[in-house]
Amino acid sequence: MKLSCLPVSLYDDIFSGKSTIADWIRFGAELGLDAVDFSIKFLPHRDYKLINTIRTILAKRGLEACMLACYCDFTHPDSAQRAQELTELKSDIVLAKDLGANFIRVTAGQNHPGISHDEGIKWVTEGFRRALDAAEKHGITLAYENHTKGAPWQYWDFSQPTEVFLQILDELSDTPLGVCFDTANPLVLNEDVIGLLEQVIDRVVVLHVFDMREAGSFDPVRVGTGVSPIPQVFQLMRQNSYDGWLSIEEASKQGRQGFKAAVQYVRKTWEQASTA
Repeated sequence: MKLSCLPVSLYDDIFSGKSTIADWIRFGAELGLDAVDFSIKFLPHRDYKLINTIRTILAKRGLEACMLACYCDFTHPDSAQRAQELTELKSDIVLAKDLGANFIRVTAGQNHPGISHDEGIKWVTEGFRRALDAAEKHGITLAYENHTKGAPWQYWDFSQPTEVFLQILDELSDTPLGVCFDTANPLVLNEDVIGLLEQVIDRVVVLHVFDMREAGSFDPVRVGTGVSPIPQVFQLMRQNSYDGWLSIEEASKQGRQGFKAAVQYVRKTWEQASTA
C-alpha cells in the first residue's frame, strides 16, 4: 500500500498565501506519507522555477507527487468554454508530468441548468477522449472521480448520480481511463458505496479515502469518524489484490492533528483488512 494525501483542510491557507506548497510537502514528510497530492489551484501560473523548487523539495524529503486534482468542466453549455477546458486540461497534463506525478484527477463537469442527459454524456466523453490522447503521450493516467462538487464550482457534478458515472465509464470502456474511487461521495445521494465499487473495481487506479458525517448531506469529517464504509472498501480492494495508491482526502478542518489521526486510522485499517 502506498499512501498520499490531498490536503483539502489546507486549501484556504495555500490559496491565500498564508501557507505554501513547500510547507505542505514538509508536513507530508512529517506524516510519513509516500507522496503528496496537489490541487491545480495551488499553481495558477506555470512558474517553472516554482515547479523545479517543488521537485527539489520532494526529492529532499523522499516524497513523490502522486496526483494533481483538476476540475475540468466538460458539461459547460458554451462550446468555446468546453474547448478552453480541454486546452487547460492538456496543459495540466504537461504540468503533472513536470511535477513528476503519475495521475490527474478528472471530473465530468458541473450539472449546468438546461443541459440534457444525452448532451452531457456526449460532451464529457468527447472531452475525455481528446484528453486521453494527450495523457498517453506524456505517460499520465487520467483518473475519473465519482465526484460531488469542486471547490471552485457553482453546481454539483453532472455525473454525481451513479448511473451517469457508470454510463460515461461504459462509453469509454475502450480507453485507458482509470477511476479515482471516492469512499464517501456516493453517500451524498444515499447511494451504495460498495455496490458502485464492485462495478468499477478493476478500473480503480487511486482510492480517495474520504468520510462523511451522515448519508444524505455533504458534511466532511475526519476519516474514520463518519459513515463511510472504509473497512469494507479496504477489504474488497485487498481481496482484489489492489496494490495501488490510497489518497486520504483530509477535509475535517481539525488542523495538524486531523491529518495525523487520519493517517494513523488508514494505515491501521488497511493492515486489518482481510485478504481472505
